[in-house]
Amino acid sequence: MNPFYAYLNRLKLIRRWGLMRNTVPENDMEHSMQCALIAHGLAVIGRERFGHDVNPETVLSLALYHDVGEVITGDLPTPVKYKNPEIKGAYKRIESMASEQLLTMLPEDLRAAYRPYLRPDESTYAWKLVKAADRICAYLKCIEEQNLGNREFDQAKTSILETIRENTLPEVTVFMREFAPSFELSLDELSKL
Repeated sequence: MNPFYAYLNRLKLIRRWGLMRNTVPENDMEHSMQCALIAHGLAVIGRERFGHDVNPETVLSLALYHDVGEVITGDLPTPVKYKNPEIKGAYKRIESMASEQLLTMLPEDLRAAYRPYLRPDESTYAWKLVKAADRICAYLKCIEEQNLGNREFDQAKTSILETIRENTLPEVTVFMREFAPSFELSLDELSKL
């Protein structure tokens, strides 16, 4: 018996934004899906508009698996995770151990196929797209909460938007200009587009 997929199924139990009052709770499974969609979109934009040599399906898979270690570690809030270099380094080591633990839950003959997603090469262009999508997702969460009258996310939105603007990937600029503004619209407003 292999518990790998049973563990991944528990992503729906890992709550995000633990230090913030949420109007709409978000879990890691929902976030992973949104991140995968946006990362895939960034890869398509990069390939089609900028001629980048990238496989959107690989980026999609990387994004889908980018937080799976949190089924073991839980979601450490960003202000804690990046408080200082020691905490950041320790958490990176814990994430690495969690990914390895998940890999051992797979049959030996399947591990090599999953290793690139559970232990990605963080220097690749594909991974940079996933990390950009992850930040965009955080920004969109802030918009969602603000649209529902929750001011708890005001400062987070400002600081996250600043990090997105500092990103030099042209795909990110395109997404923020062409797609992100529609997340501020209601269903009726979207229906008129």
